[in-house]
Amino acid sequence: MRLTPLFAVISLLVSFSVHAADEYPVHPDSKKQEGVPQGELIKFSFEKSKVFPGTIRDVTVYVPKQYDGKTPACVYVNQDGVQWSAPTVFDNLIHKKDMPVTIGVFVVHGRVKEANANALPRFNRSYEYDGLGGDYAKFILDELLPEVETKKTADGRAIILSKNANDRAIGGSSSGAVCAFTAAWERPDAFSRVFSVVGTFAGLRGADEYPILVRKFEPKALRIFQQDGSNDLNIYCGDWWIMNQAMERAFTFAGYEHDHIWGEGGHNGKHGTAVFPDAMRFLWKGWPEPVKKGKGSPQLQEILIPGEEWEVAAEGYKGTEGVAVNAKGEVFFNVRPSNQIVKLGLDGKTTVYQEDSQKGDGQRFGPDGRLYAVSADSKILAYGADGKATVVAEGFRGNDLTVANNGNIYVTESSWDKISPSKVWLVKPDGTKKVVDTGLIFANGITLSPDQSLLYVSDMKTRWVYSYQVKADGTLQYKQKYYWIHEPDNRQDAGSDGMRVDRDGRLYVATAMGIQICDQAGRVNCIFQTPNGRVSNMEFGGANFDTLYATCGPVVYKRKLKVQGAQNWAAPIKPKAPRL
Repeated sequence: MRLTPLFAVISLLVSFSVHAADEYPVHPDSKKQEGVPQGELIKFSFEKSKVFPGTIRDVTVYVPKQYDGKTPACVYVNQDGVQWSAPTVFDNLIHKKDMPVTIGVFVVHGRVKEANANALPRFNRSYEYDGLGGDYAKFILDELLPEVETKKTADGRAIILSKNANDRAIGGSSSGAVCAFTAAWERPDAFSRVFSVVGTFAGLRGADEYPILVRKFEPKALRIFQQDGSNDLNIYCGDWWIMNQAMERAFTFAGYEHDHIWGEGGHNGKHGTAVFPDAMRFLWKGWPEPVKKGKGSPQLQEILIPGEEWEVAAEGYKGTEGVAVNAKGEVFFNVRPSNQIVKLGLDGKTTVYQEDSQKGDGQRFGPDGRLYAVSADSKILAYGADGKATVVAEGFRGNDLTVANNGNIYVTESSWDKISPSKVWLVKPDGTKKVVDTGLIFANGITLSPDQSLLYVSDMKTRWVYSYQVKADGTLQYKQKYYWIHEPDNRQDAGSDGMRVDRDGRLYVATAMGIQICDQAGRVNCIFQTPNGRVSNMEFGGANFDTLYATCGPVVYKRKLKVQGAQNWAAPIKPKAPRL
């Protein structure tokens, strides 16, 4: 079709306008300046990765002239190699003391060499960069940076990199940008500053979830600078321009230290190069003052106390599970593999309550003051005030349990052999037992609502927590896949384990992604993690039942909260109706 002269002129003007919108002046700090010492570049190939086996990649290390070879230097890691005229920018900003003495590590994505002359290499860029999870951070921290520290400068200076997260930044463009954010998100103990240009927060491998996760998670100590343009990509997996704005809105909502600059450019590094010097100034401003956490969502603020962090309540064990609390607020937990039950008093001291738990797992106190526990030899035990165990029921191997105020015991029997179906048992106060539900893949954690009209059971091998209404005779009805739980990228299930409720009706679920807190309507409102990233079970303890105790492998952590737990052995509490 032949264009009319007028249409041709309009098309030319539009083309010129878009092109002009994508042109940005060179920043003065991106040019070599007289009298500024120039750093050294060290180049090598790395092909010893165990995280990404078989890959080879090019690495360029920038070492500033001011680095003395003795004092650990700050670190900036950039994906896709050297970008942004970064070595020149670093020369100028370090000289002006606008950023600390920083060693730059510029690494290209991996590729697996072609098998033969007629084959292509396997290009690992999207696999390494676009996916969620901690693999890439592990590669950088455990493999690449240690390799960098084996190098020396031309004049013999050793390379010593700071291990302090406050001294480390990471950045990139497009997929390299979301990769940088993922590394810092997964390992805020290793990176605190993120530079993102035309970030691929899109649905290539799950990064489109980030705007939601940023809103729900307890904020991490991260400072972020974003760039994007209104002519960025809009393709099958998402709209970059909209998704970057969604990320910026999420950072604002959660109270992160962040800044951004929007333009009209496309999916390239032109604008990113122009703003890189000022972005570095923002990311490093105030250093060495630490980057601060944000306040978090209103839902988190209803639960967490500002300044109150996790503390170690007990440690030195190979494994902990089955945390329970008595009417005094004293906490009890199982220790594996020693098969002990340990008591954690209100004074913070631990004593051995039982030397032999009979391979106990889940346990809870009952309204009669006894500690009820499941054992691996297919028994439900109850420990009296004298510490002696009485068999309450037997004939099935329980996993977790809870005891209602009326004395009814609900027990999950998991499909340990992967053949037998999971079951939920009701054990009456007189010891009679009955299966009240089947069909879950791996029934695990179990608890009652504060008013004890609903029973909740986590299905560990799915993303669901089931809700049942409790009938007058203790049996169950109206089963629903009610609570939708987030799954981590490296699993095909949420790993939901122990559960508890607070007096406002929130459900706390120990999962592979952290403690996920749900409202009564079945929605995950917020998530917070323990210091070691692990959690199997939890309980509200302390004199006021306002301290959350979490069993996390070798450690039991505690954290004081604004809310109080609702104990199933106590009188039912009717919470407020949920916000629908």
